[in-house]
Amino acid sequence: MTKILNRSLLIKFIYICIDIFFVSLAIYLACWMRKETLPFAVDAGMFFNPKSSIHFIFIFWLVNILLLNNNNGLYQTRRELAESIEIWKVIRSVVQSVVIAIVAIYIFKIQAFPRTVLLISGVLIVAFLSVWRLAKRAFVLFLVSKGYNNFNVLIIGAGKVGTALTQEINRRRALGLNIVGFLDDFKSSPETCEGHKILGKIMDFPTIAQQKFINVVFITIHHDSRVFLQLLEQAREMRLAVRVVPEGFELTTGEFGKYNIGFIPVLEYFNEGVEFSHPGKRLFDFFAALFLLILLAPVFLVIGILIKKDSKGPVFYLSRRYGRRGQEFSMFKFRTMGVNAHEQLSELKDKNEVDGPIFKIKSDPRVTEFGKVLRKYSLDELPQLINVLIGEMSLVGPRPFPIEQIEKEDLRQLKRLEVKPGITGLWQIRGRSDISFSRLIKWDIWYINNWSFWLDINILLQTIPVVVKGKGAY
Repeated sequence: MTKILNRSLLIKFIYICIDIFFVSLAIYLACWMRKETLPFAVDAGMFFNPKSSIHFIFIFWLVNILLLNNNNGLYQTRRELAESIEIWKVIRSVVQSVVIAIVAIYIFKIQAFPRTVLLISGVLIVAFLSVWRLAKRAFVLFLVSKGYNNFNVLIIGAGKVGTALTQEINRRRALGLNIVGFLDDFKSSPETCEGHKILGKIMDFPTIAQQKFINVVFITIHHDSRVFLQLLEQAREMRLAVRVVPEGFELTTGEFGKYNIGFIPVLEYFNEGVEFSHPGKRLFDFFAALFLLILLAPVFLVIGILIKKDSKGPVFYLSRRYGRRGQEFSMFKFRTMGVNAHEQLSELKDKNEVDGPIFKIKSDPRVTEFGKVLRKYSLDELPQLINVLIGEMSLVGPRPFPIEQIEKEDLRQLKRLEVKPGITGLWQIRGRSDISFSRLIKWDIWYINNWSFWLDINILLQTIPVVVKGKGAY
């Protein structure tokens, strides 16, 4: 235990030293860029002159950044934290520190301090601290791939929740979680779950945990409180880390609230009476779509010319879809099929390769040669920026189904219509056309219940590598 603590402190010390270096470098570069207008010499002395008010602000600002980074958990190697969330924490720390520094400048009336240097430094600090943390993540991923500091994981429960957890762990190799197997009272060996063995019953936990050198236990079932308490007690005696997936987690809105009433810990699923609004989402969609349409105008022109050259017919295809609250609209796409594609649909319906009401086949004979390229890299979806601009769609949201593929008696599908449909969403970053219809519906409902601006940003950032790889699109 002492060894682990010392290693943790050493890592934290190294992270702080790296932050100090990059913050100092950012401030120095900002001053160097504005050296002609500064009332002091740009050299190492500006950091180490205790009689200078400029020195005071620099040191005060640096200390604030370090404290805020520490409060935001940026001096820990948290593998489960998404890259976008870590970068957002960096941005939040730096912005807060800039505000504090500005307040200090006015309170202490340091007139000679240049505000432009403060702003330029802030931008450089965000860039430097973000880039080195991304590099750190890449290095950690490399170490984990070589087996460094991996953890053997035992999952209690091989049901739907246990299966979903396994899939998520397998997608995130950087977590360094090696699933050894499952314990389940309703399944037995030689059955498997997502390729991992059922090792025994829950009563076998102490034996299996020791035999398989388990480090972390995930509990995904809650059918017996006595069994649950016994598992906790046994895990504590063996000094194992325990993680519990809350029952009904898929119905929560946002993060769980955690607080105490006296000494009783309470986990808050919902806060009755709180309205979840989407401030700024439409504004962000409008300006982002406008910017992208202007930026991609040459790309639109080239694609349009290649579509006309590849096959006869219009450049754009308009598909009738359901929008928010069932309002119909025409969704823009680049045409990827022949002009008589809709007439051929009835002849191909028995060849559908996905479950649910969606129709998709990998080798659709109606798709043109250039259309295959557009579909693989989702370039056919770019015109939907027009729908976003006029307010019929959002950048992120549940994908809109064709009207004939919406089953109104399916309440899960109707739940998807509570928000504007999106160009991308969880389905896009989790497998696109390769995922099942039921899983797509669950992810869409989870997105609606857990929406936040930063979730949208996270999905947009994750969409880029998925689209570039072209995996799961047809």
